[in-house]
Amino acid sequence: MSKKSKTITGIIIIVVFLAIGFVSFMDSKIEYVNFAEAKDRMRTVEVKGQWVKGKESKFDGATNTFSFYMVDDFNNEMKVVLDGAKPNNFDVAEAVVAKGKMKDGYFHAKDVLTKCPSKYEADGKDVKKTGS
Repeated sequence: MSKKSKTITGIIIIVVFLAIGFVSFMDSKIEYVNFAEAKDRMRTVEVKGQWVKGKESKFDGATNTFSFYMVDDFNNEMKVVLDGAKPNNFDVAEAVVAKGKMKDGYFHAKDVLTKCPSKYEADGKDVKKTGS
């Protein structure tokens, strides 16, 4: 193999690895969107909102899925189906972030994160004033 063909082969290999790296990076980049925007995206996104406590939420043992209704920060309501059981602290969560994509008219979540009220935040009652 000549020096020129080795150089061309090396350049091709580098370009292929750069292309694979770029595609992998773009797939791992996750955007925060609302449900309306999630319908337009064909990739994994994150939607932040609140659990709609007045609507049905249930765990289906046969399919190992937990479903609930969520309203995003723009007041769009959507059914969310999570692969797996109900997340810890779900019932007391202030906010919910669902990570997944739209599928068959609902949001299919791979992961759901909860933001719970912190026991370390001051509520104003425990603050003592010191006089001078």
